Amino acid sequence: MSIRRAVLALAMVVTVLGLAPAAQAQGQPGAPLRTPDVIYVPTPPEVVHAMLTAAKVTKNDVVYDLGCGDGRIVVTAAKEFGARGVGIDIDPQRIKEANENVLKNGVGDRVKILNQDLFESDFREATVVSLYLLPSLNLKLRPKLLKELRPGSRIVSHAFDMGDWTPDQTIDVEGRTVYMWIVPKPGATK
Repeated sequence: MSIRRAVLALAMVVTVLGLAPAAQAQGQPGAPLRTPDVIYVPTPPEVVHAMLTAAKVTKNDVVYDLGCGDGRIVVTAAKEFGARGVGIDIDPQRIKEANENVLKNGVGDRVKILNQDLFESDFREATVVSLYLLPSLNLKLRPKLLKELRPGSRIVSHAFDMGDWTPDQTIDVEGRTVYMWIVPKPGATK
């Protein structure tokens, strides 16, 4: 079992047992919207690059990173690939870090960071969506992604697949797996 999977499994157990701190009220400044579904574990730079390369990101793309953490994927998409980016995270601390990363890298004109619940966010503008979430969350998101994303949009995931939806590409990056799917036309097999 990878370290990421072990840490995520432990976080799930803690959350299920009620040992994780409860989310504060939504209206309080700096309060999380709700308890995050996963703990933040950064995606290594070589995996970020592999994800964006697999998705064939260009300056014409809008990359959404769901659970963006420190914003490294959308910052890299803007800085190295010329794309626009939107990072979404529920944790105000991650939002702060992501905004600092955007500022430090001078990509504020192409990247915005949103403090939102990714299950309630609108992804219709995205041409590429990146994920580093648990398999259960990927499966929960799958119908929303297929409904909101246009055919031909790409979804890339670090480490976790989407159940029976066969990826269009699977890449090994120094022992880490990257999955890439292309959103099919409505009615096509998924």
